[in-house]
Amino acid sequence: MALNPLFPQDEEFDEGVLLEEEETASGEMFEHFRLTVDRGQAPLRIDKFLSTHLESTSRNRIQLAIKAEYLRVNDKVVKANFKVGPGDVITLMMPYQRRGIEILPENIPLNIVYEDEHVLIIDKPAGLVVHPGHGHYSGTLVNALAWHFGLRESVDASDSRMGFLVHRIDKDTSGLLVIAKTEDAQFGLSKQFFNHTITRRYTAVVWGNIQEDEGTIETNLIRDPSDRLRFKAILDTEQGKHAITHFKVIERFGFVTVVECRLETGRTHQIRVHFNYIGHPLFSDEKYDGTTIRQGTIYAKYRQFILNCFKICPRQALHARCLGFIHPVSGKELYFESPMPEDMTSLIEKWRNYDRRI
Repeated sequence: MALNPLFPQDEEFDEGVLLEEEETASGEMFEHFRLTVDRGQAPLRIDKFLSTHLESTSRNRIQLAIKAEYLRVNDKVVKANFKVGPGDVITLMMPYQRRGIEILPENIPLNIVYEDEHVLIIDKPAGLVVHPGHGHYSGTLVNALAWHFGLRESVDASDSRMGFLVHRIDKDTSGLLVIAKTEDAQFGLSKQFFNHTITRRYTAVVWGNIQEDEGTIETNLIRDPSDRLRFKAILDTEQGKHAITHFKVIERFGFVTVVECRLETGRTHQIRVHFNYIGHPLFSDEKYDGTTIRQGTIYAKYRQFILNCFKICPRQALHARCLGFIHPVSGKELYFESPMPEDMTSLIEKWRNYDRRI
């Protein structure tokens, strides 16, 4: 296979890290490629140097990476006319981790909200894994995208014909995702995510009656040492990754609250961890204490009501409702909203009716 570090191969897929909320847009950069210039190399523009050293990578893509400030020499951002010399270390730093796996196109129906030659907006149902990985090598959004883009034979996930995932949401979170279809779109959207200029709003149902009408949860997130698939919120700024979630109460039902969440950062499991941290875990969130009856009475009738609610919405009650960004090519401002899925609509209506009776 030709060397193509701008469409790189991945190490072992880490389900606990990659399948959850918006891992991109985190403010962290990840190394995708590193190259040390030979001692005998005469000074040469970096774009020309890389175009002769990287197979299957176009000069246009190299220039896009330079323009987006993803290419660095000796840990410093450089321009296209920078001349590399002997011993220089060239790195490609991107605001998302490296990915790579063999993809089999599958004819899986997609709910397409918007599509043009550069971007594709998908309304993802709960239960659909975004990217193949440990335990999920077929039936994913990426398999569906391969088919949608006209591919019929197995391809590598790094193939540019597959489009580019610039963010993700968890398997059991529903809602809006944007996919870049071109290199220009990928770099433009990735930059907006990295700079936190993308509008992302979620609707969630959480346990308990939140006292404030609105607020901000700001912590660092670390991997839970007792369970590598969970994360913990801590106040220690020297550890983990900084995470900020803004919220506003939409409706109160005494024992649960409907909230709107606005992500300022996009850490793995961020909304789920943050609300669990303040004592209001997402309703029906098995991983973060949301399947335990946290509020209400101990009587059998109430317990049965809660169990029925879990059956109605057997996943964390979280929906990526709004997505807004500047079109990476046309410059037009785009904004999309996804209607609440049936399971969450039914759950909220059930609580609304229960609240009227008490």
